[in-house]
Amino acid sequence: MPFIQDILACRSVSLVGMEKNVGKTECLNYILRRLPVDRKKICVTSIGVDGETTDRVTLTPKPQIVLPEGCYFSTAERYYRERQLVSELVDLSRESTPLGPVVTARSLVAGTAMLSGPSSAQALQRWMQGVSRLGMDLMLIDGALSRVSSASPAVSEAMILSTGAALSAHLPTLLRKTAFQVELIRLPKTTVDVDELAEVSALGGGAAEQVLGEQPATLRVTGALTDRFLKRVTDLSPKTEVVVKDFSRLFLTPEVYRVFQKKGGRITVEQTTRLLAVCVNPTSPTGIRFDSDHLCQALSEQIGLPVYDVVKNSYEA
Repeated sequence: MPFIQDILACRSVSLVGMEKNVGKTECLNYILRRLPVDRKKICVTSIGVDGETTDRVTLTPKPQIVLPEGCYFSTAERYYRERQLVSELVDLSRESTPLGPVVTARSLVAGTAMLSGPSSAQALQRWMQGVSRLGMDLMLIDGALSRVSSASPAVSEAMILSTGAALSAHLPTLLRKTAFQVELIRLPKTTVDVDELAEVSALGGGAAEQVLGEQPATLRVTGALTDRFLKRVTDLSPKTEVVVKDFSRLFLTPEVYRVFQKKGGRITVEQTTRLLAVCVNPTSPTGIRFDSDHLCQALSEQIGLPVYDVVKNSYEA
């Protein structure tokens, strides 16, 4: 897949799944098998827990994370002790998790390990600073849409989005949900000087009323942008440009966003996100199976980007 070279051009990349079992681990394994860990120092971690053999909800088998020889990884001390590989410890972070401090090690042979690293954007930033001092060329972060802060441009330089049949058994719904998420990820950067804008918190009560009027306005929203707040903006001043830090601050439904757009409003970001690839898993643990080629083509037509089937291509040479 051509996005491997795009990954190598970055210092940090987040892998984000729109739902459990959409092929994110398969995608991570595909990437790890093809990265030149013999020539570059590459470290991988997870903002949650990844690498279990069984899904805790569906009780179905899950692919384990396979770390190639020479790959660096960071995980909680408990999971480091349970690793299925030989490794050398290179760093013991002061970053704490419920499962112990975060351990960074280098695999001496290929094997499996569960990953559970820093659990917040701030902790991830500290982790990245720490492993950067170890001379890492690339940092990979296994994330999730429910904790999308890992893909914020304030944390990682680029991202890969995984979606698939586990998101919806209804193909049009799967396409619509994924296309909307891609649209939010690719929102344009604002052209205004954000330092001159009035700041309003979505939790700030009547603050929006003091800033907005009948004339078009530009509003800088700190924190999250929600449906409830966007509805208020639509009612008060529908032609407003709402500026947020980045796409990870958006918690919107398509219905509310489309009404805002139709009335002349727009959302822009202070920091754009580089989306390297969209990958799909056409199967789900519940037995749903889409035609891979049709799914990839249909989604690609909607988002205007190449779409890759990580399951179909996972073990290709």
